[in-house]
Amino acid sequence: MKGKVLKVLSGIVILGGLLLLTLPSLLHKAGLHPVYRGEITEVPAGKRALIIATNQAVLSEPGETTGPATGVMASEISHPYYNFMDAGIQVDVASIKGGLIPVDPQTLGRFVKTPEDDRFMADPAFLAKVKNSVPIADLDFTQYDIIFLAGGWGAAYDLGYSELLGLKISDAFYAEHKPVIGGVCHGVLGLINAKDRSGNLLIAGRRMTGVTDKQIKELGIDMTPQHPETELRKAGVIFESNTAFRDLFATHVVVDDEQRFVTGQNQNSGHETAQKMMAIIAQ
Repeated sequence: MKGKVLKVLSGIVILGGLLLLTLPSLLHKAGLHPVYRGEITEVPAGKRALIIATNQAVLSEPGETTGPATGVMASEISHPYYNFMDAGIQVDVASIKGGLIPVDPQTLGRFVKTPEDDRFMADPAFLAKVKNSVPIADLDFTQYDIIFLAGGWGAAYDLGYSELLGLKISDAFYAEHKPVIGGVCHGVLGLINAKDRSGNLLIAGRRMTGVTDKQIKELGIDMTPQHPETELRKAGVIFESNTAFRDLFATHVVVDDEQRFVTGQNQNSGHETAQKMMAIIAQ
């Protein structure tokens, strides 16, 4: 009897080990961080991109200042960064306040991290940009061809509350060379304060996407002060998205009708969003 029990326990341990080994592959096949198989854009020399991310390091309840560590989702900054860099684009990294951009430690875990995340963690130049990001106040957004807003839970606390970010997005929109503006997941919250020259919300009436209320509910992290789908709809956006049995495994990218804004639904959308932005500026 004792021998049978040991055999059963051994079998359970082995099955558990196999599951842990194969889980990253299973999640990938289910739709998490899909391999980009679309067109790779060749960009003319001399282009510049700006990636903006959060300074918020704590996933806190309303009115609280403590909670689990959070920040930018690793893939939501690493995927666009390397798409741009590998195309020969000069990439600057900024945040609302400048200084450290915290990277959500959970997004660097074995089950969810990507090859670009590993590349990021072994890249001293990129790490230095993230640890010493430029304050948006110090930058002229009109000098860039691409402005990309990275997401992650931290972005729900600062990107959508920055009036200065809204002003600088507006400035970029009206620049003569027509920069392409966009982002993924919670990063799109950085667009909600931008206004046109008549004082109306710049994104009203445009087709866009961002992380869905459904995905937020499914992940059980709804204490954040802003939710992209809700806020985009409030701003008058024509909201689009795809769905799956869990929206964590869905993806969708939207180019607005004027080809000025490119937005991605979530952490799965970074490659395609970056490539579509580059395709526009390459025209």
